[in-house]
Amino acid sequence: MPVAVVTDSSAYLPDGFANRHAVHVVPLHVLIDDRSGLDGVDFGPVEVATALSGRHTVTTSRPNPDEFVRTYRRLLDDGAEGIVSVHLSRELSGTWESARLAAQEVGVDRVRVVDSRTTVMGLGFAVLRAATVAAAGGTGESVEEAAVAAAVRTTAFFMVETLEYLRRGGRIGSAAAFFGTALAVKPVLHVKDGHIVPLEKVRTTNRAVARLVDLAEQATAASGSDGVELAVHHLAAHDRAVELATRLDERISPSSGCLVSELGAAIGAHTGPGMLAVVVCPVDR
Repeated sequence: MPVAVVTDSSAYLPDGFANRHAVHVVPLHVLIDDRSGLDGVDFGPVEVATALSGRHTVTTSRPNPDEFVRTYRRLLDDGAEGIVSVHLSRELSGTWESARLAAQEVGVDRVRVVDSRTTVMGLGFAVLRAATVAAAGGTGESVEEAAVAAAVRTTAFFMVETLEYLRRGGRIGSAAAFFGTALAVKPVLHVKDGHIVPLEKVRTTNRAVARLVDLAEQATAASGSDGVELAVHHLAAHDRAVELATRLDERISPSSGCLVSELGAAIGAHTGPGMLAVVVCPVDR
């Protein structure tokens, strides 16, 4: 059995991709008021968006190390030659730390844990590249290298309706002051050095969407690659996401088509309904 690839639910792979690529997903924990469950299992995007819009308290927490230990041991017992476990930035969650502790218990010679320094399909594309190398019979080292290489070259841009959710979760720190408190401002953010940080402020939603397209096009040009893979994420903004994906396909070529995936609690609880994200991953030369 080839090297097994593990990730967490913050990758938000499109429906069916995890099974298709033999990726094993360990979900984050979600608490909506006093109801607890697993991200993407017990609570999906609709429940999360409804709860946030209704001003319910939505919080998330990392999987505990025992959950990773059980997953790793099951995969090894099933014949995996080794495991590469790829996770969202340690600056955004303790998930990587839980995976690292589990690897120490199971055996660091058998489990490699990767901090992607990003999230959503920035993480997802890294996981899919790792899975492709694993399926081709790659070693643990080469699978890890594929994940790291993809993550390093991937860029992610976000538009949120309000900074309230990011402030509340402490995900942007003092940088929120960059935007002030003007109600008309639509913050555009990006992932940098493992953090979600402010990039620009735009006056309207339409301009923010247009800016996401511009930024994705610029990232594509800067990559120097022959092509890119694209993904759009949203929470309770399906029509805008489809429009954004269409505009990206029209503006950026060559691309393999734009994936569209709705977020759940792991990221949605910190960005809020109405968020849009674009992820650009250069194709290997």
